[in-house]
Formats: sequence, structure tokens, C-alpha cells
Amino acid sequence: MPNGKGAAGAGEQKPVRRGKTANQRADAQRNRAKILAATPDALRKDPDASVADIAAEAGVGRMTLYGHFKTRAELIDATLVDGLDGAEAVLADVPLDGDPSEAFEALITSSWMLLERIRAVLVVAQRELQPARIREMHEKAEARMRGLLERGQREGAFRADLPVDWLLAVTHLTMNAAAEEVTAGQLDRDDAARVIVTTLHSAFAANDRA
Repeated sequence: MPNGKGAAGAGEQKPVRRGKTANQRADAQRNRAKILAATPDALRKDPDASVADIAAEAGVGRMTLYGHFKTRAELIDATLVDGLDGAEAVLADVPLDGDPSEAFEALITSSWMLLERIRAVLVVAQRELQPARIREMHEKAEARMRGLLERGQREGAFRADLPVDWLLAVTHLTMNAAAEEVTAGQLDRDDAARVIVTTLHSAFAANDRA
């Protein structure tokens, strides 16, 4: 009988341990999500925000944050990945068939709104992470834009006398310039997408469609 009770007792404890582990895992996931959500806000307020500042913004202890991210750079990297993953989910639903110019306008408008959300993180990342790492993170978004520009050139919507790589570079520079103008108060945030689209359309449109 003692052995039977011992076996039963051991059997009763296992679900408790599993439940405790599951709760701990859920708590850890919630804390990680809170930290990733709070980091852009902290960096928007202060690009030099410390780990302690970010932890306070997230409502967690500094050691809790370090339990998920060993360094500030690792946290910046993870936050940018999280933001770009969320952006990718949105951009993947932007219809890119039909008229290339209309699809380009829709993609630029959506991309601008998403850039606004993660710009503070991107600015810090460009300062603290390797350029190759940032390019790697943007591969999907760049491939989507590249494919649209290439189709537009084939179909005569976009000028074909300039390399697609140059059109991509101009697109990125224009969007970043708009973001800087918005930050400086020189461009209305609600009008920025229209300004970007109008600027790029006039630069990219084939002569017979300009």
C-alpha cells in the first residue's frame, strides 16, 4: 500500500508541475511581448533610452528584460524583427496585380504608415546594428517592391532607362526624407503619403504616362 500511495502521489504531482511550467512559460511570453511593444515607445521618447528605461516603459524589472535579451543591441534587433514581421503581414495583403502605378501607390501608402510605427527603432538600429543585418531584415519587403517595379517597366508604366536598383534607392530615400520632414514639423503627417507618391510617380512614370 505505501508503494501504491507513493506512486499515486507522484502521479498527482506531475500535472501540477506541468501546469506551473505552462504558467511560467505564458508569463514569460507575455513579458517578452510587453517589452517588444514598449521598446518603440521608449526609443521614440529617447533614442538613447537605457535598458532600465525600456524595462520601466514595459512595466517589468530590468532583470526580467535581461532574461529575454542579453544586450540592448539584441533587444533592438528583436524589436525591429517584430515590427517588420508585423509589417510583412500587412503588406502581403496589398494587391499588386492590375495597373502597376495603382499598385505602387497602394504599396507606398501602406509602407509609409508602417514605417511611421517603427521608424524610431529603425533609426536606432541603423546606428547600432550591422548594415548587412538590416538589409537581411528588409529582404522580403524589398523583393516585393522590386517585383512590382520590374513588372511596371515591362508593361510600360515605369521608365525603363533607369536601373531598378536606382528606383528602389530613390524610393527608400524619399520615404526617409518624408519621415525626417514630418519629425521636423515641415510636412504634415497626414499628407506625407500623397507627397511621397506624387514625387515618385513624377520621377518613375514612363514619358507617355507622365
